[in-house]
Amino acid sequence: MPENPAPSTQLATRFGMVAVVGRPNAGKSTLINHLIGQKISIVSEKPQTTRHRILGIRTSEKGQLVFVDTPGIHRPLFKLNRRMLRTAMTSLEDSDVALLLVDASEGFGRGDKFVIEAIKTYDRPLLVLLNKIDLIRKSRLLPLMSMYGEALPAAEIIPLSALRGDNASLVESRLWELAPEGEPMFPAEQITDRSNVFRAAEIVREKILNHTREELPWATAVRIDQDEVEGDLWRLYFSILVEKRSQRAIVIGKGGSFLKMVGTEAREEIEKVFGRKVYLSLQVEHEERWRDSPRQLALLELGDDG
Repeated sequence: MPENPAPSTQLATRFGMVAVVGRPNAGKSTLINHLIGQKISIVSEKPQTTRHRILGIRTSEKGQLVFVDTPGIHRPLFKLNRRMLRTAMTSLEDSDVALLLVDASEGFGRGDKFVIEAIKTYDRPLLVLLNKIDLIRKSRLLPLMSMYGEALPAAEIIPLSALRGDNASLVESRLWELAPEGEPMFPAEQITDRSNVFRAAEIVREKILNHTREELPWATAVRIDQDEVEGDLWRLYFSILVEKRSQRAIVIGKGGSFLKMVGTEAREEIEKVFGRKVYLSLQVEHEERWRDSPRQLALLELGDDG
């Protein structure tokens, strides 16, 4: 996997903002993590895992590419979802190049048509990445390439496996070719615009997503209440939000078992990612329809729907 080089005084020759868009669970975060060489965004099989606009920064002797990991494009039902959709579309407007990830292992449906309609007026270089090709037969791939070629004639179509890294180097090469000349926006050692405490809270949410089902993954959020450093110890205090009392009972678990499991898994990964000792405190709060609450969305740095 690529690694960002040590800080250098050499000026970059190219700088490009790359919007990474697609339906929920298309593999956007997996691809960005692979291209950066570190875990920037959490990954889950649950759709709508990414809620925020997260930057992944790739610096090399060629210059700097800034990947914008965006929420999946979908029809919004809550203020939260409307905000997520607006975030994705704004990222497209601000980009130099766009990557449209498609889950090639799923059948083409109304959601895919919605994404095509949303992106068809994009007037800059567009790469359509047909992801998860390791899960399908080649006989299914060629018709899909042809269909997207007809729907988005200005786009370049590239089959891909973000998980295995198949064709990821080809995608990166094309991005360097398409990126305009310019100086870097970020220091060479920086890999994301998000704070360490934000990334830690996302790791907690990832563990919840991995162990829950039905409506609970989408009705759950992790709010940062406090963090402080005490000597070599990093103290983190987070609240897990749920919408129903029954969901609160599930997240806590019998005798606190579920919450303890999530806390242990999250603490171990946070310590591994950041290389420091962590004290993690989790509590569960019940608030009806927090996804439509401007107050809670503001606390979660998700704003409102305007």
